Amino acid sequence: MKKKNTYEKVLFIVNNYIVFFALVAFVTTCCMMLFVTILSDTLQLSLTEENINVAAKLTFGNVVLLSFIFTVIDVVRRKLTVERPVKRITDATEKMMQGDFSVRIKPISRFGTDAKFNEIIDCFNKMAEELSGVETLRTDFIANVSHEMKTPLSVMQNFGTLLQDPDLPADKRLEYAKGITDGSRRISDMMTNILKLNRLENQQIYCNATEYNLSEQLCECLLQFENVWEKKGIEIETEIAEDVMITADEELLYLVWNNLLSNAFKFTPEGGTVALSLAADDAYAVIKVKDTGCGMSPEVGAHIFEKFYQGDTSRATQGNGLGLALVKRVIDIMEGEIGVESTPGAGSTFTVKVRRQQGE
Repeated sequence: MKKKNTYEKVLFIVNNYIVFFALVAFVTTCCMMLFVTILSDTLQLSLTEENINVAAKLTFGNVVLLSFIFTVIDVVRRKLTVERPVKRITDATEKMMQGDFSVRIKPISRFGTDAKFNEIIDCFNKMAEELSGVETLRTDFIANVSHEMKTPLSVMQNFGTLLQDPDLPADKRLEYAKGITDGSRRISDMMTNILKLNRLENQQIYCNATEYNLSEQLCECLLQFENVWEKKGIEIETEIAEDVMITADEELLYLVWNNLLSNAFKFTPEGGTVALSLAADDAYAVIKVKDTGCGMSPEVGAHIFEKFYQGDTSRATQGNGLGLALVKRVIDIMEGEIGVESTPGAGSTFTVKVRRQQGE
C-alpha cells in the first residue's frame, strides 16, 4: 500500500512537471518570437542560424529550469495547504472507524489554506460529538436493559426453584407463582415501553391529530385507577374545566396522562392525596398532576425524564424508568412543554402544557 502511494505521488509530480513544461514552453516561445521579431524589425538586424540555435538552447534551458521551479513550488504549496489538512481529517476518520469517538480536529491556520477545510473540520467535529453521544447512550442503554432484566429474571428463577418442592404449601405455591407472573409482566412491560420509545425517537410514530374532548379523556384515565385509590385510601381532588376540545393525537396523549397518574398513585402513601386539574385558554391547555408522595430533590428532578433513571431505588420493582422518558418524547412531538416542581417529603406536581390546535 505504501509503495502504491509513493508511486502515485511520483506519477503526480511528473504529470505536474509535464503540464508546467508545456505551459512555460508555450508562453516563453510566444514571448521570445514576438520580442525577436519586433527587435529585428526595429533595429534592422539579421538573425543568423547560429544565433537562433544559441537562443533556442538558452530558451529551452530556461523552460526546463522554470518548469522545475514551478513544480517544486506547487508540491510545497500542496503539501502545506492541501495534504496536511487532508491528512488530519483522514487520520481522525480512521480513528473514528476504529471506535474512538473522542477524536477532534483542531482548526487549521487560515493563512495560505482554503477556508473550506475548516468548514469540513467543523462538520467533522460536530459529527464526532453526536456519534460520541449516541455511543454513550447505546452503552448506557445496553447496561440499563441488562440490569433491569436481571432483577426480575433472578426473582423468577428463585421462585421457579422453590416451586419444585413437592411439599410446598398451597398458599406458598400461589405466592411464588404470582411472583413469576409479576416478573414476566414487568419484562413484558419494559419491552413494550422500549419499542414505543424507540419508535417515537425514530419518528416511526406520527401525530394523528383529531379533535376530541380532553376533559373526558382525563376523567376516563383517572377512573381507571379507582381500585388503586380505594385500596390505599387516597383522596382525589379534581378541578377539570368542562368540554375542553383540543386537536391532537388522542392515543399519544393518553400515554402521557396514564404514566403521570400511575406515578402519582405509586408514590403517594396510604391516606395521601392526588390532584388532577385542567385549565385552558384559546391557545393552550394546562394539565397538572399533583401528589403528596415522597417528592424528590432538585438533583433527581433534573434527570427524571432520562431513560431508565429511577430516583427512588426502593421502588424500582414498580417500574423500569421508561415511563417519563416516553412522556417527555410525546410532549416534544406535540411541541408542548412539561415541567416538575417537587419537595422531598411533600410531593410533586407535574405540569403539562399542550397546544389546543396542532401546527399553530
